Amino acid sequence: MRENTLVEVTDGVHLVHGSNTNWVVLSEGDAVTLVDCGYPGDRQLLLESLAELGHAPEAITAVLITHAHNDHIGSAEHLSGTFGTPVYLHEAEVPHARREFLHQVSVGTVLLNGWRPGVLPWAVHAIRSGGTADSRITDPQPFPASAAGPLDLPGRPVPVHTPGHTAGHCAYALPGAGILISGDALVSGHPTSRTKGPQLLPAMFDTDRRRALATLDILEKTGGDTLLPGHGPLHRGSVEAAARRARDLAS
Repeated sequence: MRENTLVEVTDGVHLVHGSNTNWVVLSEGDAVTLVDCGYPGDRQLLLESLAELGHAPEAITAVLITHAHNDHIGSAEHLSGTFGTPVYLHEAEVPHARREFLHQVSVGTVLLNGWRPGVLPWAVHAIRSGGTADSRITDPQPFPASAAGPLDLPGRPVPVHTPGHTAGHCAYALPGAGILISGDALVSGHPTSRTKGPQLLPAMFDTDRRRALATLDILEKTGGDTLLPGHGPLHRGSVEAAARRARDLAS
């Protein structure tokens, strides 16, 4: 495993840097909740990150998905089909995960933005890592109907609907630890951005930019002082201030 790939955030919470995308491991004893799982090409690194924490894939109680882009669901179908691991998403994201439709930046849009620094190298990496592969999830599940607060899973994550990047994008709060797992609703870096620190992804990646900006209001109210983004490094500092900064940069 690469140096600095596995970051201990606090006891039982680890942020893992995949090839270009992050995932989060929430551990309680021998049980694990996995939040996102990188590109299809990140599978070996995903398994290595679990092994380094002392977990076999069978220890994953559930996979939680922030949104159904290939760089976040890469191994979800493998885990579900091989180990029977349930995969949970926001109800609005379930048909997206099944690939009843695809809300993902098109090849044409990427080519039109190819003049921007970092876009073409990112695109090459994405293709080589399975970014255009068929990674649909056969049996994605909405959160249990009783899930009005924390999910009954290791880490007790609280789903927070954060639409804009996709219609069913969902962040996950860990209120007791002051942590927000923000997926792509709020990141701290990306290969196609020269900005460091909290920010929105470049607009070409968002299904609905207006809603992505409005979602920052939701994130401001989650509280917390630690941000675990879908892209970029761990960010320690007020989540409210991070969301405000992202809005300022996008305006």
